[in-house]
Amino acid sequence: MPLSPSATRELLTKLDHTPRHFLGQNFLVDGNIVNKSVELAEVASSDVVVEVGPGLGTLTAALLKTGAEVWAIEKDRTLHTHLTETLLEEYKDRFHLTQGDAVSDPLASLPPGNTEHKIVANLPYAISTPWMDKVLSGPLPSRMVLMLQREAADRYAAQPGGKLMGAISVFLQSAYVVAPGHKVSSHCFYPRPDVGSYLLHLVRRPTPRIFTRVTKQFIRDCFQRRRKQLGSLLRGKLPDDGQHWFEKLEASGLSAQSRPEQVPIALWGELSVPEPAS
Repeated sequence: MPLSPSATRELLTKLDHTPRHFLGQNFLVDGNIVNKSVELAEVASSDVVVEVGPGLGTLTAALLKTGAEVWAIEKDRTLHTHLTETLLEEYKDRFHLTQGDAVSDPLASLPPGNTEHKIVANLPYAISTPWMDKVLSGPLPSRMVLMLQREAADRYAAQPGGKLMGAISVFLQSAYVVAPGHKVSSHCFYPRPDVGSYLLHLVRRPTPRIFTRVTKQFIRDCFQRRRKQLGSLLRGKLPDDGQHWFEKLEASGLSAQSRPEQVPIALWGELSVPEPAS
């Protein structure tokens, strides 16, 4: 079970540690949410699980108790030391802990051969999108359950036609189905964040799409100029002037006058963006 708010305060005092806002250090103090995270991820004893920012180890302990092998990365040196002296000592054979930056090491030093893994994490808002972008470059986890600020979760799950739709929405939903998740109140954390959170539940598609670096940058550029019409954004930059792609766009009920946020997810996956000449 997670620590209560008072027990969390006492442990932080013992560690002489003040929660750092810029690292998103809001610690879970609700056992139901911890259990929900493990349940949504369908963690089993045979699984390999990556965790980002284990903090005081509440979620980590729950993952380890399933019998799963856990690879975690913690940036904060004080919390890394705490985990080393507690959970790492108890689960030497199944707990692998790295001290470092999750954006630089998004899979917590998981060996390259581990292509089948899951991710369960409480992501700091400041790194959520660059971290997600790295993860979506592959190898793709089979399932992800991510604690996010509600704003980030809404953006990732945004549907075509809405203002929240962006490049990261395209990249994520081209590889994952957004399954039912769970709202999380600020009361479930210590200290309490100013905004609500959400457990985003992602299940890898049978045939996920991973975009090339060039195509990803091209799509980002389109959304950065989202007020422009697709005709002016794309023509002259695609093979055959994008004629084949625009025909599919029109078949979906849109036109060259449409804006990027209106394009269906699947249609972005059919863009053929040439590599720049070397």
